[in-house]
Amino acid sequence: MAVQITEAAASHIRRTLSKENGAVALRLGVKASGCSGFEYTVGVADAVSEDDTVYEEHGAKVVVDRKSLPFLQGMEVDYIREGLNQRLEFRNPNVTASCGCGESFAIG
Repeated sequence: MAVQITEAAASHIRRTLSKENGAVALRLGVKASGCSGFEYTVGVADAVSEDDTVYEEHGAKVVVDRKSLPFLQGMEVDYIREGLNQRLEFRNPNVTASCGCGESFAIG
């Protein structure tokens, strides 16, 4: 199952990467943290390693490292604008619970 990238997220990713010298993709991952167990990590990748899986849709690339991949399989990345607020939104079918503040999640 692939990581899906909506058109809105792809547009945001392309804009973000165009401002970063040498950036080739958006890097997504997970780390142990928070009250529910895990949280997403988001950064800019200036290279793709052999341990990365690359997803590309609508002209935007996302890379996921091997250890994060099982937690992110099937996830959809979207970009949401609500008034002055904007954010990447992760719709992850693997999440079984999340904390009250929405910063961390659990995988069942």
